[in-house]
Order: sequence, then structure tokens, then C-alpha cells
Amino acid sequence: MLRRLDGAGGSWRLLQSKASSFQCGRGVRAASLARTRLDFQAIDRKWQQRWANNARSSRRDGHGSREKAYIVPMFPYPSGNLHLGHFRVYTIADVLARFNQMKGRKTVLPMGWDAFGLPAENAAIERGVNPAAWTIQNIGKMKEQLMAMGGRWDWDRTNVAESGFQEIMTCDPAFYKHTQRIFLLLHERGLAYQDEALVNFDPVDRTVLANEQVDANGFSWRSGAKVEKIRLKQWFLRITAFQDALLDDLDALSAAGRWPERVSAMQRNWLGKSSGARIQFEIEDQSNTQAPTRIEVFTTRPDTLFGVRYLALALDNPIVTRLAKQDPALQAFLRRVPFPPDSKDGYLLPQLQAKNPASRFVESGSRVGQPLPVYVAPYVLSDYGSGAVMGVPGHDTRDFEFWKHVHVEGGSADIVVVPDSAPSLESIQVEDQPILHKGRLTHDCGPFAGLASDEAAQKIVTGLDDGGFQAALVENWRLRDWLVSRQRYWGTPIPIIHCNSCGPVPVPLGDLPVKLPELKEGQLKGRSGNPLEEIDEWINTKCPSCGRPAKRETDTMDTFMDSSWYFFRYPDPRNEEQLVAPEAADAWLPVDIYIGGVEHAILHLLYARFISKFLASTSFWPSGGGLDNKGEPFRNLITQGMVHGRTFSDPQTGRFLKPDEINFSDPKEPRLVATGERPVVSFEKMSKSKYNGVDPSACIAAYGADATRAHMLFLAPVSEILEWDEDRIVGIHRWFHRTWRVVQYLSMNEFDPHHPPRLPNLQRLTSKEMSLYLALQKTIESVNVSLSETYALNTVISDLMTLTNTLDDGLASRDANTALHYHTASALLRMMAPIAPALAEECWEALHLPRSNTTIFDHSFPVVIPEAEMKRLQASLLQSCAVQVNGRLKFVTQIPVPPAELAEDPTRKDELMRWVLEKLAETAEGQKLFNGITKSEEILGDRRWSKTIVVKGGKTVNFVTEKVRH
Repeated sequence: MLRRLDGAGGSWRLLQSKASSFQCGRGVRAASLARTRLDFQAIDRKWQQRWANNARSSRRDGHGSREKAYIVPMFPYPSGNLHLGHFRVYTIADVLARFNQMKGRKTVLPMGWDAFGLPAENAAIERGVNPAAWTIQNIGKMKEQLMAMGGRWDWDRTNVAESGFQEIMTCDPAFYKHTQRIFLLLHERGLAYQDEALVNFDPVDRTVLANEQVDANGFSWRSGAKVEKIRLKQWFLRITAFQDALLDDLDALSAAGRWPERVSAMQRNWLGKSSGARIQFEIEDQSNTQAPTRIEVFTTRPDTLFGVRYLALALDNPIVTRLAKQDPALQAFLRRVPFPPDSKDGYLLPQLQAKNPASRFVESGSRVGQPLPVYVAPYVLSDYGSGAVMGVPGHDTRDFEFWKHVHVEGGSADIVVVPDSAPSLESIQVEDQPILHKGRLTHDCGPFAGLASDEAAQKIVTGLDDGGFQAALVENWRLRDWLVSRQRYWGTPIPIIHCNSCGPVPVPLGDLPVKLPELKEGQLKGRSGNPLEEIDEWINTKCPSCGRPAKRETDTMDTFMDSSWYFFRYPDPRNEEQLVAPEAADAWLPVDIYIGGVEHAILHLLYARFISKFLASTSFWPSGGGLDNKGEPFRNLITQGMVHGRTFSDPQTGRFLKPDEINFSDPKEPRLVATGERPVVSFEKMSKSKYNGVDPSACIAAYGADATRAHMLFLAPVSEILEWDEDRIVGIHRWFHRTWRVVQYLSMNEFDPHHPPRLPNLQRLTSKEMSLYLALQKTIESVNVSLSETYALNTVISDLMTLTNTLDDGLASRDANTALHYHTASALLRMMAPIAPALAEECWEALHLPRSNTTIFDHSFPVVIPEAEMKRLQASLLQSCAVQVNGRLKFVTQIPVPPAELAEDPTRKDELMRWVLEKLAETAEGQKLFNGITKSEEILGDRRWSKTIVVKGGKTVNFVTEKVRH
């Protein structure tokens, strides 16, 4: 059917029998090929099966010293079904893994399951099922969905740098044995300890809840019960021992955009380091002469001490707890918890008065020496300082609003301003807002009057400390030690045995794992609390130290503990003795790219950083990733935005509408079935209550995995909220069909991928061919940057769409340079492969000789030509330039294509004009028009022209004469 006519670098020609269908140009060709429609679902099935067969028979990366690419998406909780948020993060991960594979790196993309947690236990309570069976069943469902999306998951990977990557589950004793080992290592170092703490307690589920498991109104996110604050003996991990490193090393993570700056900022805020002073206030308690005589506060503004008008205590301050036992009114106030986040309420403690320590510096009778009221205030945080603040309404917005609300008598007249920028230093009052800036202290401040705020702060603290008030300049942290105890069954047992003689004793390493006891069918149904407390045969044991009867710890660990280290386990999942062999940890860690939702930006990432830094201080990860890494777990972090769904609500009531309440007969104008009105359409976070959830499996079944993947990536940058709109997926299908049409046209030449035609001599390319070649190089450069630096995956797709259109337009020519177009199509498909792997494989197979026995992923990702070569080629490219005088065509000539930075930047139009005029002056026609002038300044100064207009990037130049202008 084919014969070669004009050498390796020339065009291919179809024999007459084939050529007749295409001689009439693009219209006939398109009509002919339009009959070849794509069955996306069949393509998915074909290639997923072939990939599975290839994975069983060989490994893609093998051994060697090549650069690694360890890519980890945050593993999912096995709830039973993937949602579109899951689909988004795993698509991003798969795209980057396939790209790195094609770049020749040793690439792994492991998967696991965050399998412990409350949802499985609550399912057991509600349905009477075993939480382990429920979890395994859900893993099976979600694994099927992951397989359907066409990912290159390393479910069971061996022989990779002498390590094996395989699927892991945190509920597997082979995994949580090592979670327990980490706990014991921390305990050895004094970093795991037991202490009493005020905790969030769910009275229905009878378990401690983390702060993030309690909603803004104080109710449990799971049971819906009103959360109680009680004191329990709990296990803590001393994360505060690493607080300096956790803060300081954020700078390196933010460098060069490795971590999103907003994530680093969120972690800095959570760590909450602030500099200030600890100051003690004397108090008088009329109800109890044995009560503490001082209250300690932390303040970042000791220079405002002379402006204190009250003290405020947190709701759970020990003094408040004691006084509430004899004060029914205070009890009633505390029962109002939770207060709104911006609450200005307060309760005056009539038994208490405080004395400002600054009164020792001023004369008696001064306002500074007046007794200070003491309030209980919900705005005071128990974990800030000692749970007490000094109220300075003249210099703090929150204190100002609170004082105006609770102190009715004096109002603003009782507010004192002490540091101020007024040169007179006289005392002033505030009416509408506090003065937040620093300045110089007023005459109310005794010996410190006239000093600048910072100098005064140091001298005030020194003076107080010298006077016996134990004041000191200190650093305060918001971070508190990590409470890991949970009173539930479905979690990692804490490996501690309690002995009446020896106290808490670690379980010997040889006895790990401490396994969860098997539950009988329906044992949890309808009950609450921790069943471990009632399983005597599991609780009762012997003390490892003295051999006497003892009891196991019945608390299990917070599931954040499992997710704080799981990425260490992937490289060495079969190691029974160690959580990871040191050589495996040094070979693969840190993770090169970690991907997950921004909602995990604080706690999960912070805990993972803590445990990683701890393991870097042990023999398990001796290198810590190198001196520049400092034990950080994730070299690069991608946080994808949430997926929002189209939501319909009743315009009259605001009620969310179910799909069957909407008439979609006209998709552009949906109407309420009941009234015919237009619903209110918005995009909201997907939830069952809003009826706006989308099942990714249904999308795959309807449109194919590749189209769903590409559509997901194209709709929004990965870091931003994605508004899921299925109607627009038709654009992806059009792109796919156009790509297929190009491949079908070129495939009539039956190329051999191992011996492709040589690229023609670039110097002999026509202007149009050179434009295609430069468009290809520009696309290769842009796509490589997007996939390796900026992760702008939406622009990858738009770049490839543009290149596909340019290639298709070029093929419409009868004299199309087939070798050039083959190289362009080959590069296009290889760049497309990470995004739409099955379609790229199908097109690659169609483009080449039958039985060529090749997969597109055996071929390298395109690389752009050197920058110097690119500039040389751009300079050699010509474009037509139409020269007009007063709007009438004078002549058409050829000039070089202007540099992209001039042609595409509207702010540089004057530079573009001068550039085009000088290039015109180099042509024979331009020499004649400009009378031999070559400099743009002289051309523009020619009195014949009153105005010069350059449009279309230099493709049209119009000279306007003075006469026409008037």
C-alpha cells in the first residue's frame, strides 16, 4: 500500500489507491476519518489488562543507580467508595509517576490504607459487623475503583533497589507491630508519658476526641453529642521537644516553592511561637485563705502593664474549677459552653481581686494601684500561657471589646493608654478603638515615662523580677504535647502493662505486636465505650518486670500515629524485625513528592514531621535524608484543592434539592418539577445533605477513565477549588478524537518506533513547517516545567490541545512533511501519556507497525532542544508583513518573526514597533520606502508620517500621513 519516494528525511507518499480519499484536503479527510469512532471504555479495558499482564511478567524500573522518584499520595480511609476528591489526588499522583518513569527515574507509586479509626467501629456498633471485616470489604471496593482509573500503582512491587513496595494496611498486625515499636522508642527517650489532662469527652461514644473532632458549637462530629470537658489520665507524646526544629526547618521547606507557602504559614501559626514576658499578679481570695496568692500571665506587650484594667481566666482554669464548686451562678455560666467564637461574655468572680505589680513603681492613689476585677472569659484559651491574661483594653482589640461589654459603669473612661506616639506623653483616653502601635510611655508609667516601648518592656520586667515578682522575658508556644490516647477498640493498642508494684512497664519487644483480641459476631452492636476494658482474658497478664499479676493498657492510639510514619514502611514492608531497614530508608526517603488535601496541612503533616525527625535520631534512618534535609519526610508537597459539586436549591426556601426534583430536559435551563421556577445554582462542597455528590465510577463508566482524568485536571489548577462540571467534558472528547484523527492519517505510513524517519534538515523547512517545529519545542519546554516544577497540570492539557490543533492543521496540506509531522505526533503522544495513558497507548500502537511489541512507556519523555539552538531557529523564521500607507496596501514582504517576549507583551508595543521597522528597513521594499534609512528613530521621525501603527505582531504596518490625519 505504501512506498517511499524521496529519502529518509522527506515526505511519505500514499499510492493512488489511498491518496484519492485525501486529495480534496481536510474536509474530505475529516469526513472519512470521522467514521472511526473511539470506544473509550474498550480502550481502558484493553490497556489495563495488558498493563496487569506486563506487571506480572516484568518490573518496569529494575536496578541501577538512576535517580529515584518516590511519589506518595496520602493514603485513604477505606470508607467504601472513592469520591472525586480521592480521584483528584490519585490522578495527580499517577500523572507525576508516569512522567518520572518516562524521564528514566526509578519510580514507585505505592498505595495503602489508613484502616483504623472511629468510622469502622461505629459501623460495627450500628450494624453488628466486625470492624476488621467491614474494613477489608471496603478496601476491596475502593481498590477496584483505583484500578479502573488506570493508575500505575505498585500494589506488590519487588526487586526495586533490593526493597519491596507493596500495599499496606495500618490495621494489619505486621504494620502496627512497628507503630508500637515507635511508641516504645519514644517511651525509652522520655518522649511518651502519662499525665492527667482536661479532654474533650464524648458521653455517647465514651471516648476522648481531638479538637478537630469537635464542631464549632461543641458537639461531637461523629455522635452529635454535646462534648464534655473532663480530666483523664492520658498518654502524650512530647512533640514540644522538637518545636524549635519543627519551626526553624520550615524555611528550607518553603525555599524554591518546595512546599506551598500557605501550608508553611499554617504550621507556623499552629506552633505559635511568640516572645514576651511572664508576669505574676497578687490576688486576694475572700472565699479561701489557703488558695494560691498569685496568678501568672503571659503577655507579648509588657510595655502595656500600666494599662491593665482586669484579669481574665480561661473556663477550665484550675481556680475557676475550684470556685465553681461553691458558686451556682458560675456553674450556670459554665454550662453555657460552647460560646460563640467571638463571644464577649464574661463572669465576674466576686471573691477575687488582683493587684497590678506595676503599682510598686507609682505613688499610692494612682489608678495603677486600684484593685483589679477578675473575670472568667471564654475568649481566654486554656493552652495560652497559664490560661490567664491581663486585660489591657487601651491596647488590644479583643480586650477593648470585652471591657466595653462587661464593664458598664465606667465604660471608655476607665480605659488607660500608656504607650503612645504623642510627644507630650500626657495620659489620654480612647473612645472607639484601642491604640495598637507601640510608642513612648506616658506619665502614668512612673519611672518608665518617655521610654520607647521595647526598651521599657525590658526594664519593667527586670524591675519586677528584682522586686521579687518572678517576672521574666520568655518565649511562649501555642504547641502542646500530642495527646494520643483513645478509648476505642479499633486502633493500635498502646504497648504498656500496668503493675501495682512497678507502675507502667513497656511490653518486651519480643512480645510485639500486642494484638487486638478477636470480637464475637455482633459484640459491638448497640454498645458504646471501649470493649477492651471488659475482655478480661486480654487485659489480665503478668508484669514483664516482676512477674506479678498486671493489666494491659486499654487505650488505643490516635490514628494520626499510624499516618505519621507509614511512608517509611512502603520501601521495606516485609521486614518483620525492623520498621524499616536503614539501607532502605536511606535509599528511598525522604518522599520526593507528597500529595494530599490542604485540610491535612497542620496536624497530619506536623505529626509526620515530628516522627520523621525522631526516627532520624535513631538507627532506622541514619542519614535523615542528608544534612540539607534535617530529617524532613517530604521534599516536595502538593496540596490539591477541594472538589465542589453543582448544587440546586429552592429560590423560595433555600432548601437543597434532590436530582429528581429538577427537570433537566433543557440542560441549559433546569427547572423545578413542582413549580417550573429556575433553581438557584451554585457550587458547594460535596455532601449527602446537599445532593451534589458525584460518583467517579459513574463518570468513568460514562466517559472513560482517560477523559475523566483529563477533565479533572483541566478544570482548575491543582491547588485551587475545582467546580465539577460534567457538561464541559465534551471538550476533552473533542481533543481525543482530533488526536485519533491525526494518528489515523499518519498511521497509513506504518512507522517503526525503533527506527523512526529522520527529522528533515531544519534549514530546508518552509516557514509553516518551521512554525510547527518551534510550536512543538515550545510545548515540550512548557510541559516539562509544568510536570517537574510548577505542577500546573491544567496548562499541560491546554498546551497539548493547542499543539494537536496546530498539527492537525498542518496535515491538511497536500505537501505535508510527513517525517516532521510524525516526530511532532510522537512527541505529542508521549507528553499525553501521563495524562491519558490508555488512549496514548492505543494511538501509539496505531501509529506504528503491527507487532512492533512496544509500549509508549518504554520510550522517553520529549526533551526540548538547547536554548541557543531555539533562538537561532526563531531568528531564521520569517513571516509575511503587509505594509500600508493610509490603509492602502503598498507591498507585502518577508521579515523575521518577532521575539515572543515582544509580540506577546502589550506593555512593550513601542519596542515591537521599532523592532519591526528596522527589520522592514533591511528588505529591498523597505529600503525604497524609507529612502535608505535603517534606524527606527529616523523612520519614526520622517515628517511624511504623522502616525505609525503596528498590529498582529508585526504582520501589518500602517503609515498615516499628516494630510489624512487632518
